Amino acid sequence: MTTHTHSTASGNASKPSTLRRTLWVLQILIAAFLLIASAMPKFAGQKDAVETFAEIGWGQWFRYVTGAVEAAGAIGLVVPRLAGLAATGLIGLMIGAILTQVLVLVPAFAALPAAFAIVFALIAYDRREETRQLLRSLRP
Repeated sequence: MTTHTHSTASGNASKPSTLRRTLWVLQILIAAFLLIASAMPKFAGQKDAVETFAEIGWGQWFRYVTGAVEAAGAIGLVVPRLAGLAATGLIGLMIGAILTQVLVLVPAFAALPAAFAIVFALIAYDRREETRQLLRSLRP
C-alpha cells in the first residue's frame, strides 16, 4: 500500500506533492519571465512597450502601473506565504491582458495570458490554505 503526502501550510507533511513541485518550477519560470521580459521593458521605456501602450490609448502612466503589478506579482510568486495571493492578483492582470489583446491589439496574442491565468488559478488553488492563513493574520 502506497501513501501519498501533500505539503500543507503547517508543514506537517514530510514531502511536497508532485503538483506542488511542478507548480514551484512554473512559478519560478513565470516570475523570471514577468520580471525580465515583461516588467523591465516597461520600466526601461523599450520602444515596443511604449508603442503598445500608446496603441492601447490609456497613456504611458499605465505602462508603469502594469510593470509594477507584474514585478510585485513576480516577487510574490516566489514567496511561499504570498504565492497564492500573488497568483490571485495576477489572474486579474491576465484577464485585463486577454481583453486588451482581443479588443484592442492582436487577438491571437491572448493565448499567452490565458495560459498564464490557468497556471495562476492552479497556484491559487494549491496555495489556498496559506492564503487563508495570511488573510486571517491580517485581521485585527
